[in-house]
Amino acid sequence: MKKFINARIYGRGEADEILVENGNFKAIGKDLGEADEVIDLANRLVLPPYVDPHLHLDYIFSGLGEGNANISGTLFEGIQRWSDNKKTLTKEMVRERAMEGIQKEVSHGVQYIRSHVDITDPELTGMEALLELREELKDIVTLQLVAFPQEGFFRYEGAEALLEKALEMGADVAGGIPHFEISYEHGVESLKRIVDLAVKYDVMIDIHCDENDDPNSRFLEVLNALVMEKDYGRKTTASHTCSFGSADNSYAAKMMGLFRESNINFISCPTENAHLQGRTDSYPKRRGLTRVKELLENGNTVAFAQDSIADYWYPLGNGNMMNILDNGMHLAHYTHIDEINKAFDLVTLNGAKVMQLEAQYGIEAGKPANFIVLDAGDAYEAIRERADVLSSVRNGEYLFKRAPRTNEIAHDFLK
Repeated sequence: MKKFINARIYGRGEADEILVENGNFKAIGKDLGEADEVIDLANRLVLPPYVDPHLHLDYIFSGLGEGNANISGTLFEGIQRWSDNKKTLTKEMVRERAMEGIQKEVSHGVQYIRSHVDITDPELTGMEALLELREELKDIVTLQLVAFPQEGFFRYEGAEALLEKALEMGADVAGGIPHFEISYEHGVESLKRIVDLAVKYDVMIDIHCDENDDPNSRFLEVLNALVMEKDYGRKTTASHTCSFGSADNSYAAKMMGLFRESNINFISCPTENAHLQGRTDSYPKRRGLTRVKELLENGNTVAFAQDSIADYWYPLGNGNMMNILDNGMHLAHYTHIDEINKAFDLVTLNGAKVMQLEAQYGIEAGKPANFIVLDAGDAYEAIRERADVLSSVRNGEYLFKRAPRTNEIAHDFLK
């Protein structure tokens, strides 16, 4: 039995104790009695682990090296460069890249990752490698895998059969990219077939949807209608939806009512889409975010995600969800004090809800004892100071712990 004392649990206010037994939370509260081991968290902020619900582990570091730069900085050049270079991809390369990405994310307090995996490959190289890693690393990180037709459901010959094969192999989620198809009609038909496959295999849906600046892109509307018809909204996520941030308010108001009815989920990738979008704009330049605040106020679940780490689409990224949260809050104007105090939801609870992990996620008695400790006393301080993760606990055991940062002050006026 372990007891963590002086824990400032996110959303609870006063310092509490956390009692852990057999890898699960036994109790959370005050004066919880004796324990074999007592660990003082020194009144620091305790959160459920960070969740990254949209990443591409098979692409990690693919954009490094001479001649690999995406010159235009656009989504479409990124897809073409990946298509040209993945022909030499091996299972060992995917494992190595994915491991590096997972290590980076875990070192920043992430314990839950949803990764899109390109299945437009006759050998399903990436999917095979990541299915193995999902099992091998389950005690360290929870991986969900999306069967994702990166080069298009119809544009890539045989993608439909490959997507279904990936679901048969054990992929958790059906993915798609309708705005990359050769016509609107092809995009609509791809969504119909992907939704049908998801229902057939009883898996979740996560669509790269309207990742462009076109205010008339309408695949989000189509996806929402399809899942409304099948009462599948809670199991469905629309990722990116950048164009919805450019749509006029009259259209957006109509859609908000439909989103509320369907309960569809949203993922925004603040750093990646700020990098990719607005490339054809002069000024003002759009920054690529969907209507984050409005969707939250509408009652829909919205989560932030990293998306890429040094690949053909994004040259930066390190899996630090505090950086993602910081950028997303600024870009979305999510900076009222009341919003700041609940902003960690965007990289913790909301991501877990998108991934349908509520039964195993959260600091509650009976659930797995998974949590992180930040170098701050409350949520406001943690966000304002971009606080480091001091420790990450999985099933009651430390994945890592590090000492708080200290500075040697040389001048009296700095003390």
